[in-house]
Amino acid sequence: MFQLPILNFSPQQVAGVCETLEESGDVERLGRFLWSLPVAPAACEALNKNESVLRARAIVAFHGGNYRELYHILENHKFTKESHSKLQALWLEAHYQEAEKLRGRPLGPVDKYRVRKKFPLPRTIWDGEQKTHCFKERTRHLLREWYLQDPYPNPSKKRELAQATGLTPTQVGNWFKNRRQRDRAAAAKNRWPSRNDPVSPASQRPGRLGAEKGL
Repeated sequence: MFQLPILNFSPQQVAGVCETLEESGDVERLGRFLWSLPVAPAACEALNKNESVLRARAIVAFHGGNYRELYHILENHKFTKESHSKLQALWLEAHYQEAEKLRGRPLGPVDKYRVRKKFPLPRTIWDGEQKTHCFKERTRHLLREWYLQDPYPNPSKKRELAQATGLTPTQVGNWFKNRRQRDRAAAAKNRWPSRNDPVSPASQRPGRLGAEKGL
């Protein structure tokens, strides 16, 4: 009778593999590794108490679009503060994507505010302090530095930056997209005078002025 191979990893070793794969951004391999773990009650109980494993399961659930599983993990396990930033981003982004799918259009700032009010962060991934939903100064600084080097990061760089900032690759991509749009708008504004800007008659009729000087 064929039997699946038994993995003899300790919970600490499993956690180490999860952390390594999470840092690499290889969610597909992370998902395969989690699927290969033993399902014996004793082993599951030990792994379900390990934060690195739970965080990995949340990441895999998010990227697989399994938001119900993501919410269940985040709502039923208490995480340390070191994991809060990333898990909060997953919680919010999942609810944003569900709302976008339901409405059939991208969410604006007001829409996202309403989603956050409707689905507040669970206390398992939040220390209770009020926080702005704008990015922290350190995060903004890092994003700006990368933007100056490359305004069009590829998926690999987005994952790398997401790891460095605690954001999701989608949030990183949206930040770069919005920044490019603002820069284009600013460049267009500087290129063309505003309708309200005072313009002298001479500057409006250069040809006629030159003709008059030639008389």
